[in-house]
Amino acid sequence: MGQARVVRAAAVQLSPVLFCRDGTTEKVLQAIARAVQAGAQIVVFPETFVPYYPYFSFVQPPVLTGREHLKLYEEAVLVPGPVTQAVAGAARAGGIVVVLGVNERDGGSLYNTQLVFDNTGALVLKRRKITPSFHERMIWGQGDGSGLKVVDTGVGRVGALACWEHYNPLARFTLMAQGEQIHCAQFPGSMVGQIFADQIEVTLRHHALESGCFVINSTGWLTPEQVGQIVEDPKLQRVLSGGCCTAIIGPEGNHLAPPLSAEEGMVVADLDMALIPKRKRMLDVVGHYARPDLLQLQVNTRAYTSMVEMPAPAPVVYPEAPPCPAP
Repeated sequence: MGQARVVRAAAVQLSPVLFCRDGTTEKVLQAIARAVQAGAQIVVFPETFVPYYPYFSFVQPPVLTGREHLKLYEEAVLVPGPVTQAVAGAARAGGIVVVLGVNERDGGSLYNTQLVFDNTGALVLKRRKITPSFHERMIWGQGDGSGLKVVDTGVGRVGALACWEHYNPLARFTLMAQGEQIHCAQFPGSMVGQIFADQIEVTLRHHALESGCFVINSTGWLTPEQVGQIVEDPKLQRVLSGGCCTAIIGPEGNHLAPPLSAEEGMVVADLDMALIPKRKRMLDVVGHYARPDLLQLQVNTRAYTSMVEMPAPAPVVYPEAPPCPAP
């Protein structure tokens, strides 16, 4: 697949339509259209944006979250399903790679799932967050190593991780070792305050420098009215603020456009792919700077299911009895 020297990227910071999968999906489709109009060839959306990130689980004790948890089940995304069909159509029509975070429902479980649609509309990657973080463990199941893959797309080799997966250095190295060129990161935003935004920025810039790739990050955002819908306690409302850093970072660790820290908007920047070999000429952590004779990573990339059918046993063949002797 041919690759352009310069790729225009867009990182979208949006607020969801709380408690409404269809409403949030419509905002995604509108944002894809705006990104296409801006000339973008790849667009990234926040973590589990459809239908919405489970902010309730961060500010309420588990015993009180039953109603909100069940509502999330009702509004969650089937893969494949109507949401993926609509997004695939928008990606194909706009000729744009789309990276979308969803709450995926599979049977009786929910998962933090990242979807990568190629510019042909094909779903080229579905991966689940390998370990939900802190309060998230009450909401989502665990993913496996089958999603720790870098995929070829119309804009280059794309990989993705969600939120605190970026603090798992072995997960990041797995993507680096597969020649990741564009890394797509997703965070919920509107949590913990400025300290979370500062941590996100450090994390993005470090991965870009270490891997020698571009990083596109999207965080969500909540309006004050939405915070009031999620929790009534003013002290807890303050917890659901700040924490936004929607940004695009180059392989030299620099911002390629001013980042977004509040409100809805879109960061757009051009990725000059020639900057990747320029950086890796000096530091290639999976090449000339690696020491596989001393340090190696082993990765289990198998997908796991709760039931594995055993092969049918071979039929027992008894030896024929010898013929009776003649009288």
